[in-house]
Amino acid sequence: MTVSEHDAESGPVQVRGTVLTVRQIDAYYAITIVAPGIAARFKPGQFVTVAVGGHDTSMLLRRAFSIHDVRPDHGGTVEFIFAISGRGTRWLAERKARDVLDLTGPLGRPFPVPRDPVSCLLVGGGYGSAPLFALAGRLRERHCSVDFLLGAASGDKVFGALTARRTGRSATITTVDGSLGLRGIVTDMLGQVIHEARTDVIYACGPMAMLRQVTALARRYDIPAQVAVEEAMACGMGVCMTCVLPVVGTDGITRMVRSCVDGPVFRGEQVRWDEVGTIPFDAFGAPGWEPKMRRVPAATQAGPDRTDQARRHGHGA
Repeated sequence: MTVSEHDAESGPVQVRGTVLTVRQIDAYYAITIVAPGIAARFKPGQFVTVAVGGHDTSMLLRRAFSIHDVRPDHGGTVEFIFAISGRGTRWLAERKARDVLDLTGPLGRPFPVPRDPVSCLLVGGGYGSAPLFALAGRLRERHCSVDFLLGAASGDKVFGALTARRTGRSATITTVDGSLGLRGIVTDMLGQVIHEARTDVIYACGPMAMLRQVTALARRYDIPAQVAVEEAMACGMGVCMTCVLPVVGTDGITRMVRSCVDGPVFRGEQVRWDEVGTIPFDAFGAPGWEPKMRRVPAATQAGPDRTDQARRHGHGA
């Protein structure tokens, strides 16, 4: 297989898919669409973008949704979960079987999976837990043990609690109001679950505040955390630059990277959570930024001769 043939089979596709079902699940909606090309290419953690509003709509931007499940039915179907949060998602909730939707995917960087069997803890907040179930299936194929820690404000906003209890080695549920599982937020129980499950790696998806806390606790226990960020996306394909966030690379340099193509999955400790929504002063390309190796030490700035010497040895600009 040539490189171009491989890219054709693994890259995203744009399709017009027929809606099979739209059903309400507590506070959320699940929509299943026939999309064989996307289903065949999907890896857990990837997402789709969907055109909303119909042909004559003023809603020009697509909506991005994590893929919850793919199945071989009808050649290949894709399911995603959403909550009504505006005109676009309300329009989606009103779709009927046999309607046709324009969607593109799979997009984004998927969750990396371990080469060897390890103990994996999957942490989800609200319907952010949706992509974790396909990941759980992939992890079990690798003979990993899977534990769930899911939470939300109330019981009707916890997605997948029953599935987690049925398929996970363990499943811990928390709600802020105590209507399902334990009262509190997921990070209240994270330390205890890590100890009981002997967790080797954490996977998380949910609100950014939750991901920040999960990352902090994972670092305290020296456990790697892979997190799928929830950043607003306009194009989903790396063009518009609306979903950027500061991430530290392996070279130690902070760059403003695009969640849609460089993510949505990142190593948690590489995200500069305190500065999400800003451009850090030391980020690559920020005003006044320059590589450390090119910065002239103060001692070399005393006169032109010493500065020229520093430049000749690769220490100056």
